[in-house]
Amino acid sequence: MAARAATKTAVDFTKIYSTLGLGKETVSALQAFRKRHADAQRIHGTLSSQPTTVDFVHYRSILKNQSIVNEAEKLLKDFKPTTYDVSAHVKAIDQFEAKAASCRQLIVENAEATAAGIDVELKALQATLANIEDARPFDDLTVEDVGKAHPQILETVETMVKKGKWTVPGYKEKFGDLNVM
Repeated sequence: MAARAATKTAVDFTKIYSTLGLGKETVSALQAFRKRHADAQRIHGTLSSQPTTVDFVHYRSILKNQSIVNEAEKLLKDFKPTTYDVSAHVKAIDQFEAKAASCRQLIVENAEATAAGIDVELKALQATLANIEDARPFDDLTVEDVGKAHPQILETVETMVKKGKWTVPGYKEKFGDLNVM
């Protein structure tokens, strides 16, 4: 029965276009649908305002064969529209709407969880950015500052000096030999 209530409410298409971020093709398809719907409503309005009765007196005065007019009048009087039980279809629509609502709730929960995770990452990135902005320029750093920040560098250099190694492994392969001799 929610489908009946939904048909009475107006759809704000401009809000749909802007909030859902639809593509150009989807927006154009929706606009074409809206145009067809407006045309159908206009045609329905003009047809519903026209009279629905048949003037058999007029046809009797025009046609020579009166039996055809009498038969048409009898068929029209005997006509009874057939009623269909659409409760099964309405029930299926209501079940579909309920399932869509539960899926929508799950999607909203997942989106909220994702948003919370993104907020945590954003705060961490902002903290990192603040550290980068507050850091001293590279030119102002001293060997002691680098040693305090990364003690393993000092240990590696001390080990190399004790062993008598004055070159860094892999330096020549990466940057080439700068000796003139």
